[in-house]
Amino acid sequence: MKNYVQWIIKGLAMGAADVVPGVSGGTLAFILGIYSRLLAAISAVNITAVKLLLSGRITQLWRHIDGTFLLCLVTGILLSIFSLANVIGYLLEYRPVPLWAFFNGLILASLPVLLRSVSWSAPRLMLCGAGVVFAVGIGMLAPVQLNPAPYMFFLAGAVAICAMILPGISGAFILLILGMYGPVMLAVTELQLGTIILFASGCLVGLLSFSKLLNWLLQHRHDATLALLIGVVIGALYRIWPWQYEQQMLSPWQYQQQLGSHDLLLAVGSLVAGMMMITLLMNLERLFNPAAAVKAKE
Repeated sequence: MKNYVQWIIKGLAMGAADVVPGVSGGTLAFILGIYSRLLAAISAVNITAVKLLLSGRITQLWRHIDGTFLLCLVTGILLSIFSLANVIGYLLEYRPVPLWAFFNGLILASLPVLLRSVSWSAPRLMLCGAGVVFAVGIGMLAPVQLNPAPYMFFLAGAVAICAMILPGISGAFILLILGMYGPVMLAVTELQLGTIILFASGCLVGLLSFSKLLNWLLQHRHDATLALLIGVVIGALYRIWPWQYEQQMLSPWQYQQQLGSHDLLLAVGSLVAGMMMITLLMNLERLFNPAAAVKAKE
């Protein structure tokens, strides 16, 4: 029961991140130590799973795809999205600086733990640097406008879902860059079922294929893959720098000249709150099951 509560809480954190363009739920999954298990569970949706389903062996299927873990995580994600969407939407419009500062705190406080998880070498440092460059490069891209053909909704879904499960990259931001965010949101609000099915199909194909690749890399090139992903998470800090205006990083005082208020004290408070929050989330195992945590440490 304690594990279920932990997974739901971690799902809540992932859902909150997914609501914010520029922040990825995959980042929170990576930071909170459930990323490998999440990829393994998604990758388990394969031929074996289909055979188990068709033969009616539902219990074995549920265990095969780690169904309880996925159900708890998805429950937390959906609860978070539906409960926090309006609050985060308000903050994005009227108080973006403390919101971005909060997410900076989440990442900054987690970096020492992530860095200690890798046995570093020169090639792995280079991979980490490549991850930083990749994430910053994505963050610098400007959104485009287009009139999409139907097949583009399929491709957009496949690409966006890959970004969503990749730490440091936001699926919503990728849709913005591709010029597909508006058309996809329009299709959802107007219930254009054909378009929604195309987009969802792309998401499904992208999710199943890309998760298998990442899962294989973590199993066979664990530290090298972690080094690259850590670099992507570090590079994501560029995209969520609190004082930005028209995709330009500014100092708090330059930001104040442009928009009238830098919210510096609120930003510092939010940064500290974010650091405290992620520290608490990363220690859920110790809080819920102290004996197991001590034993694992030994």
